[in-house]
Amino acid sequence: MTISHRVQIEDVRTLSDDWYVLKKTTFSFLRADGTWQRLSRETYNRGNGAVILLYDADRRTVVLTKQFRYPAFVNGHDDLLIEAPAGLLDKATPEERIRAEVEEETGYRVSDVREVFDAFMSPGSVTERLHFFVGAYSTADKVSDGGGNADEGEDIERLEPTIEEALQMIEDGRIRDGKTIMLLQYAALNLFKLGEVIR
Repeated sequence: MTISHRVQIEDVRTLSDDWYVLKKTTFSFLRADGTWQRLSRETYNRGNGAVILLYDADRRTVVLTKQFRYPAFVNGHDDLLIEAPAGLLDKATPEERIRAEVEEETGYRVSDVREVFDAFMSPGSVTERLHFFVGAYSTADKVSDGGGNADEGEDIERLEPTIEEALQMIEDGRIRDGKTIMLLQYAALNLFKLGEVIR
């Protein structure tokens, strides 16, 4: 039996359709003990996305960004948020979207990107599924200053710490973005090891 056989949708109401779509759904769920339970949940649909960590194996560096995130600000983060470049798919494939997004945000045009996993980032309320990529870069790949799309309110700074510095930034709280922490830990385990590069 699939999970779809255990869910009976009873009512769906759109609460907001402004920036993205917020819906309230009432449904019955077949519990493991064989009884049906009526539940109500709100889901926020902002589409799926992609994120990438650029890394330079020879210099042991990674590329990160800093930008203003209003939701983090209103929850007590009085600083720009340090993140790996990311964006919503907007009907593109994950690979197409992340190539465009990383160039727009960082100025690097990379030819080799690899998806390493995907994950639901906040499955209790947000429908988004995020595709995680890594990609090798070098100084020769820089084609612009990046900075994001000003028409969308982006004002993005680029950072280029070593992997060791980036991991220290997680430890001391300068990096608090979940997707970025996940990719940096992936890099520490799979791309850089004990001072040696895994190729």
